[in-house]
Amino acid sequence: MVSCIVIDDDPETISVFCEVLDMIGLDVVVTGNNGKDAVVMYEKHKPDLIFVNLIMPKFDGFYAIKNILKNNPDAKIVVVTGDLMAGESYLMNTLKVTAVIYKPFDITIIKRMLTDVFFSE
Repeated sequence: MVSCIVIDDDPETISVFCEVLDMIGLDVVVTGNNGKDAVVMYEKHKPDLIFVNLIMPKFDGFYAIKNILKNNPDAKIVVVTGDLMAGESYLMNTLKVTAVIYKPFDITIIKRMLTDVFFSE
């Protein structure tokens, strides 16, 4: 079973997204509310995959992505966002994240992304 962490500043989004991941068969080991939580939880739990929102107060998703990849360049990170602005899109290209999922969530797209990430080889 694929283990994962979900990071978002909106508790409702976390709840709904975790339900979707559970339906797919992923094991959500822990959730958090900001980029600093993401880094700490990633180091502690070493999940197969981390889902992180980009725009959050204080420590955003970019903070999480940069610090996780600094410690593990092979980490599988999926950005979950409502929309990417031009500057954010540029940063995404330089950070080499695994995938981007847009809100509202589409279970078919999430399944396809998981297949591409874990079973494409």
